Amino acid sequence: MTTITHVDNAEPTAFTQDDLGWLPWLEPFPAEQLTERHWAGLVDASRSKSDYFMLLARDPDILQFRTKTDKDIFYNTKSGLPRAERELAAAATSRFNGCIFCASVHARFATQFSKRRDDVQRLLDEGVGAKIDTRWDAVIAASVALTETPVAFGDEQIDALREAGLDDREIVDVINGSAFFNWANRLMLSLGEPAPPEKG
Repeated sequence: MTTITHVDNAEPTAFTQDDLGWLPWLEPFPAEQLTERHWAGLVDASRSKSDYFMLLARDPDILQFRTKTDKDIFYNTKSGLPRAERELAAAATSRFNGCIFCASVHARFATQFSKRRDDVQRLLDEGVGAKIDTRWDAVIAASVALTETPVAFGDEQIDALREAGLDDREIVDVINGSAFFNWANRLMLSLGEPAPPEKG
């Protein structure tokens, strides 16, 4: 597998809600070699346009499990936490981990579903210690505790989430969103680098 360097990339250094690009350090799977198994692994055919997903398509079975887990955590909103706060948990996790690309994606979704752009931007600008409101602060604090080290997450965070009005299903969604992105950030950070938004 060929390694890739991007010497001309002006890698973003500030957290943003802009639609950033991402550049892989390893060669993505060639689109012309996609088989039915690869398409099944991608889950959505449109993901064949993404260097990130095409890189992960080198192991299509794992990619399929990863993508279906991701979709269930963030899109299955018949009960539990509203989508905006699931995205907030992922954005807070990504902000704490330093994953500028993932933070930009989930901050945009948090803004889209909450209509609270300034509050989301405060998280990006000030970091995970930013004070927003009781409910969002509890979601952010729980996400960060779980991200820092799983054993740091416990009764204190659960109690704060309950006091902020979250029920058990909503708390599970906070845990799922932050735990998934704690893993996903590390994968993305080890496979490539963010790039400025495409011009056009």
